[in-house]
Amino acid sequence: MTLTLKPLLLSAGIDPGATLAIRHAYVIEPENSGLRGLNADSTAEEILYYTSRQSSSTRSFPAAPPKTWLVFIPEGGDRARLWAVVTNKGELPREGETRAFDLEVSEAMADLRDRLVIGWKAARSWKINGTTAANYPVLEIANSRPIPFPGFDQLILSYEKLQAVMREHRYLAWRTALSSVMGVYLITDTRNGRHYVGKADGLENISQRWHAYATNGNGGNRELIGLDPATFRFSLLRVFDPSTPTHVIDAAEGHFKLALDSRSHGLNAN
Repeated sequence: MTLTLKPLLLSAGIDPGATLAIRHAYVIEPENSGLRGLNADSTAEEILYYTSRQSSSTRSFPAAPPKTWLVFIPEGGDRARLWAVVTNKGELPREGETRAFDLEVSEAMADLRDRLVIGWKAARSWKINGTTAANYPVLEIANSRPIPFPGFDQLILSYEKLQAVMREHRYLAWRTALSSVMGVYLITDTRNGRHYVGKADGLENISQRWHAYATNGNGGNRELIGLDPATFRFSLLRVFDPSTPTHVIDAAEGHFKLALDSRSHGLNAN
């Protein structure tokens, strides 16, 4: 039995009936057009920009496109490789004959970016509805490309990204790095800027502590229970070697709670 795109969409929480699928072609725009073309070396920024600009003709592009777009890049013949799932946040002011959309790359199916290849049956159609695309065959799911760990000082994760880091194979190096340290971390609720300062010490490393947050959103902290973790942002304030005495990490945690005023105006109860 041939695997189709449909079960992959459903497992990612994507409704095929409320989705648009796009397969780009490589295009060289005239020099005087002011438009950016698309080629095999285009950056992610260029691909997103190219996707966001569409014809004003509703014959060429839907008058009211759905919120979710599957964006594929060509790979010869009828093959199409997933570039990303993007969220359509709405149409921007018109630019002459071009419609512009506010697009944002989603974390949906992020583990399949550049890995998933489907057979694009509608050779002459560069856009199709998700219901049609859902029945297209999956030709390949390549091994994931590992993502290098950016360093402890560069780590700022949305809740959605935290879940991906704790789940996906491509972030194995991140989990390895986080499992090698204890430390003090910061959770910021981006809705209101309130802080929660926490720690990982004793028998629990940062990876284990953050895995608890990725699982239930609150990590067992009563101050966070009942809050929506979707707007949480995670970062590290200070990391320690696993041999560091607990009282040293406790002192660092207390310092940051005071410095960030997370008891009086934040989410820490003590």
